[in-house]
Amino acid sequence: MNRRRWRTRLELSTALFEYLEIFHHRQRRHSALGMLSPVEYELRTPPIA
Repeated sequence: MNRRRWRTRLELSTALFEYLEIFHHRQRRHSALGMLSPVEYELRTPPIA
C-alpha cells in the first residue's frame, strides 16, 4: 500500500477495505490474542455455551 497512487477514491477505499478485512483482521498476529491471528484464535477457543 505504501507509495502507491490511487486513481479514484473508490480504488483507495476498496484497497483499504481489502487490506483491513483480509490481512489485518484475519491474518495478522495480535499480541492481545497471544500472537495468534484472529482466525487461529477462534479455532483454538472453545465456544461459549
